Amino acid sequence: MQIGAILPADDSDGVPANWARVRDFALSAEQGGLDSVWVFDHLFHESDGRRTGMLEGWTTLSAVAAVTDRVQVGALVMCSPFRNPVLLAKMAATADEVSGGRLILGLGAGWHAPEFAAMGISLQHRVDRFAEVLPIVTGLLRGEQVTYAGRHHDVQAAELLPAPTRRIPVLVAALRPRMLRLTAQYADAWNIAWYGVPDDHLRATLTGLRRALDAEGRDPATLTVTVGVHVHDPESGAAPDPEDTMISGTVDELARALEDYAVLGVDHLIVLPHPHTERTLERLIAARNLAR
Repeated sequence: MQIGAILPADDSDGVPANWARVRDFALSAEQGGLDSVWVFDHLFHESDGRRTGMLEGWTTLSAVAAVTDRVQVGALVMCSPFRNPVLLAKMAATADEVSGGRLILGLGAGWHAPEFAAMGISLQHRVDRFAEVLPIVTGLLRGEQVTYAGRHHDVQAAELLPAPTRRIPVLVAALRPRMLRLTAQYADAWNIAWYGVPDDHLRATLTGLRRALDAEGRDPATLTVTVGVHVHDPESGAAPDPEDTMISGTVDELARALEDYAVLGVDHLIVLPHPHTERTLERLIAARNLAR
């Protein structure tokens, strides 16, 4: 099972978001042997009237791609309504070129109402729009010339020049039945988040994914399963979320939780560290090494 980490591109830990912190964390993750690093894609996050700021996702991802050598770089996930789908595919192909073929293009329909309002984008028909985005983006990334006439997108003879040098994997974040069907139809990878130790809710969601794959006649082995998890350093203070959505405890206990995810059939675990410190990262790396 591969293991990656979310980069500290926001100020949720009370530390201002800045490039130097993101760069250093990404380099430490790579040097420590992790398989991937990931960015979020938000204008900001608002909760209880407070806004958390963050660096822009695509710009940060591309910069990380340029300063790292080995780790996969991904988005969990790019909010598809924020960008024209042809431009989005072009940006992905360019970022993959910058990375030397290490990009995972995560896509989602979006969900956070305050930033939609701030950008003047309607929350209505998000899944309908997403269902049109996926064939456009995946077709372009696979080297096709795409013409698509839909309710929300009208694309005429679009293509990527230069063409992508490889098949860039597309990851879809999905939970509900229609999004799971779209995942089965178009995606190379799937994500669900956020969890602590594996539980019955996660197992039920995995069952729903398998049903969607069966309905599309797709071999489950052709889809990479990724799960986002919260990992907390107990010596840093109280966990920010309820214990049932947080993996805490000793390094040995964290290693056992990683092993449980591997047994469950998860291909790639994506960790959101709490707090976003070198110590939390070092604990994750140590647990990964124990779990081998």
